[in-house]
Amino acid sequence: MDEHVRRAPAASLRRYLAWYAGYRQRGVRPAVHRGLPSPAMTLIFTLDEPLTMAAHPDPGQAPGSFTTLVGGLHTAPALIVHQGAQSGIQVALRPVGARALLGMPAGELANLDVPADAVLGATGRRIYARLGDAAGWPERFAVLDAEFAQLAVTREPPPEVDFAWRLLLRTGGTVPVSELADRTGWSTRHLANRFREEIGLTPKAAARVIRFDRAKRRLITTGPGGLADLAVACGYFDQAHLAREFRAMAGCPPSQWLAEEFANVQAGAWPTGE
Repeated sequence: MDEHVRRAPAASLRRYLAWYAGYRQRGVRPAVHRGLPSPAMTLIFTLDEPLTMAAHPDPGQAPGSFTTLVGGLHTAPALIVHQGAQSGIQVALRPVGARALLGMPAGELANLDVPADAVLGATGRRIYARLGDAAGWPERFAVLDAEFAQLAVTREPPPEVDFAWRLLLRTGGTVPVSELADRTGWSTRHLANRFREEIGLTPKAAARVIRFDRAKRRLITTGPGGLADLAVACGYFDQAHLAREFRAMAGCPPSQWLAEEFANVQAGAWPTGE
């Protein structure tokens, strides 16, 4: 069994959520999956076996198993292991939606992985139970739409941070931080502090993650050939610059990551993005 289903949230929630992805695998080869940095926070509700984290983005956080998980933005990989079976639903949460859905800025979860009920309380436990009882993927996605619609409140980040974040996304992480500061009317220091509080990364680190995520998604499509052209297209100085960033954020070269992950549903079928 190797199921994966991806769907957009209800239109009213797309300000806060990028996508839902359901997965169920049985009888596949045991594997280690690299959870790579991306511009989306991660919510996972497992369906059968728990999610086993062999390593977190923060090396100080001990390995462990989770039935539900909320993860903030990060710049280093996580390592997820399975023994031939895994199932659940992953929700891609836009960091500018953290206040509205989680009741806190994304910065409070930067580099952390925590159980969903540590953030959502009884609501997280109810979502987990309802997803387990649902008959199929459409019904599970409907549960998420209904629950998140009830959660959503009008808590927006500062407009300057929202503007800077969206400009970084639109430009693929290539706009200079000095330009972001000029266009918000803030100093670079003030922008960095407020941006980190709301998003979880500084503008410079967020730009790195956005560039990396764009390169990763293109690599899935194009394969390992033409890395020099891909590097330039994604805003890197050259292929060596891309390789250094890949080692920093994935823990391995691009070709190795592609060889390990291309067949993995979480890498091949669930590209992140706007």
